[in-house]
Amino acid sequence: MASLTPTSKTLFLFHRPHLKFSSPCLETFLQSSFVSKRVSFHFKVPVFDRMPLKTATAVSATTAEKPKKRYPGEAKGFVEEMRFVAMKLHTREQAKEGEKEVKEKEEEAVRKWEPSVDGYLKFLVDSKLVYDTLEGIVEKAVFPFYAEFRNTGLERSEKLAKDLEWFKEQGYTIPEPSSPGATYSQILQEMSEKDPQAFICHFYNIYFAHSAGGRMIGRKVAEQLLEKKELEFYKWDGDLSQLLQNVRDKLNKVAESWTREEKDHCLEETEKSFKHSGDILRLILS
Repeated sequence: MASLTPTSKTLFLFHRPHLKFSSPCLETFLQSSFVSKRVSFHFKVPVFDRMPLKTATAVSATTAEKPKKRYPGEAKGFVEEMRFVAMKLHTREQAKEGEKEVKEKEEEAVRKWEPSVDGYLKFLVDSKLVYDTLEGIVEKAVFPFYAEFRNTGLERSEKLAKDLEWFKEQGYTIPEPSSPGATYSQILQEMSEKDPQAFICHFYNIYFAHSAGGRMIGRKVAEQLLEKKELEFYKWDGDLSQLLQNVRDKLNKVAESWTREEKDHCLEETEKSFKHSGDILRLILS
């Protein structure tokens, strides 16, 4: 049975189905204002009426309009900002915007992709636990805006239940959730109750990663282990692109009320989301 030292490379496969991404990076332009330091007087006035040269310059500078900093993707909405940050965690080989450096040893490990049925079942079981948690969180809606993400059509828990039942019918023993899934589930639950911006980052990355790179992983495993059987986990009721767009619109709408600091906090959670999802993904190779 193959094994794999945890790597960040598997995250790249999980997050996008293609090795190249065409979405352009957005550049940030800064403008500068200049204030003349020359102040002249055409007649003498009492000393107490004069404004010191240094003070006058400072006042003029403060009245100049400060340029607004634009964040990559900001013009298209906050979801594009999240996508941009996620792409930065890819290598240049995986995405045009990628900046992640991957060691040669890690790249070689991914090329030796040798999944096992037992490992795949662990991955499916842990994934179901995570989706159960996500769906339970939006249903409970500790923060009212969570309710916006009920019944989006992206839900995976019911689909995974059907797949696990199919494996059981084939004679396989369904394992209990393992540490990666249980840990991530607990983190998501606690985070959702006290840190909604961070939770939304994980919500976005989990669902959108599966709809993209996750499907590629599913096809590859099906070819090697399941005689190309397509599991329910990789099927959606309705047009997937439209379902994703509907969720993008909801996410952008929710983020409109956030401060810049709250948005930045959400973006900073991206790497943690990749780590936990990667831990679950690597179960396929165990």
